[in-house]
Amino acid sequence: MKMTANADSGRFQSDAHKYAAYLETPEGRLRSDLSSANLQDFLPLQATLQAKDSLCALDVGCGTGATGVRLARLGMHVTLLDSSPAMLDIAKRTAQEAGVTEKVVLQHGDATRLTNLFQTGSFDVILCHNVLEYLDDPIAVLRGAARALRDSSAILSVLVRNRAGEVFKAAIQAGDLAVAENNLTAEWGEESLYGGRVRLFTSDSLQAMLKAASLAVIAERGVRVLADYLPSRISRSAEYARILELERKLSSRPEYAAVARYTQCFARLP
Repeated sequence: MKMTANADSGRFQSDAHKYAAYLETPEGRLRSDLSSANLQDFLPLQATLQAKDSLCALDVGCGTGATGVRLARLGMHVTLLDSSPAMLDIAKRTAQEAGVTEKVVLQHGDATRLTNLFQTGSFDVILCHNVLEYLDDPIAVLRGAARALRDSSAILSVLVRNRAGEVFKAAIQAGDLAVAENNLTAEWGEESLYGGRVRLFTSDSLQAMLKAASLAVIAERGVRVLADYLPSRISRSAEYARILELERKLSSRPEYAAVARYTQCFARLP
């Protein structure tokens, strides 16, 4: 899955296929499809992709490579970076199946060492999706990403676990009011897929980290606002298209995005 510098890194080395299987569930697909659709709204002008030198993208903690491969299909040169060799093996197959291997470079490395891995101003698009919540020092990664952005037109997309979503999850899904109340102020939550702790973010805390990394936030979106709380009589698979469409409508409305399971921020160099 994603990269981490803490003691929990082993879970991503040994359970790569568990994460890949999760991405095939309606919940996993929604997270990927919604974050990718949001990203499309903020990519550099599509006309630029027709230039002789196409845009360069970096997917930090690429996991299965699914999101990065979508960018490669648009014509970008994409570097898929992950600390898990098992994840990179899956990402390689993803690129092969999509027929974009000539646009993709696989690189083994740690998210916290971005400043050592890439030259200043190397990328037009950087993805940092579901990475920061597993790190002890997320600001270090954001600073590395800021340094690697090419210029003020380049875009950074960050996706993190939203604390408010954990409150709703505990209350509505689990019916545990004590955990819901605790999550109101919790800095860490419980990772349901792998076990272990996961950092929880608020909009304010994420924006403060981006500002500390000398990045300017240009937009915020909610990901999975209500899909997790639909009654069981609604089939997540059969109604997937309708759920996706509704989620897209809710994601850009602040009053709904505020309680989404995940928060996606877009930032640029000032």
